[in-house]
Amino acid sequence: MTYGFMPGFEQPGEFSVDKVRRLGGYAIGIIRTDSALPFLPGDMANATTFNFPVLYKLVKGVTPERIFAAEPAILDDLIKAGKELEKEGVRAIGGTTCGFYGNYQKEVAAALDIPVFLSSLLQIPLISRALKPDQKIGVITANSIALTPKLLNACGVDDLSSLAIAGAQDLPEFKKLLLSTGHYNGFKIEQELVGIAKRLVSENKNIGALLLECAQLPTWAWSIQNAVRLPVFDFSTMVNWVYDAVVRRPFAGYI
Repeated sequence: MTYGFMPGFEQPGEFSVDKVRRLGGYAIGIIRTDSALPFLPGDMANATTFNFPVLYKLVKGVTPERIFAAEPAILDDLIKAGKELEKEGVRAIGGTTCGFYGNYQKEVAAALDIPVFLSSLLQIPLISRALKPDQKIGVITANSIALTPKLLNACGVDDLSSLAIAGAQDLPEFKKLLLSTGHYNGFKIEQELVGIAKRLVSENKNIGALLLECAQLPTWAWSIQNAVRLPVFDFSTMVNWVYDAVVRRPFAGYI
């Protein structure tokens, strides 16, 4: 059975599938937090963010507050959600709707038989290797207090001196998003995030790239990049990278 992309000209042969699987065509699974918000395009919880199908799994009762606190009990919920997505046929857990799930990265990856990418922070080691030795990565996070060395270490980040971190938790409009009020002004959040990005870059002249931790932030990545003129990585860049690895397509062209 073909693992990668099936070209239209391929004549399918005989196929088989596990009886547990009830869906097809979903290579990427995304674990969702239990929160009610307007999910704009760019948000990890908005399926139109991606140019390919994604399969969501909600972890009921797991709220942002519990994730920020890194409650140990969440681990079992994540493993259960991951295994259910795995049974449905996804080829990777390509992301979640909160970067702080990275606290559980090692344990969930060990429990599943498919690759697991729980946090956008997993991109930091790769980005760091691409920059000059004296350059830093600017990290904009939903909660700088909860962005602990333990979390970063779980995502493969050992050298905290290579990071310049700015938290958005005190931004008035963005706080509505964090509190799951059910409403917010997207333009105001855009202005807040552009402002915090510009301050971060202004105060750290050696920043070579930005990493947006929060799963809602990709919505405003274009505006942030337009303001600071730097590479901007986030959950969407990671999910697209993972998808391209698990669904390879044959190259078409001419010699």
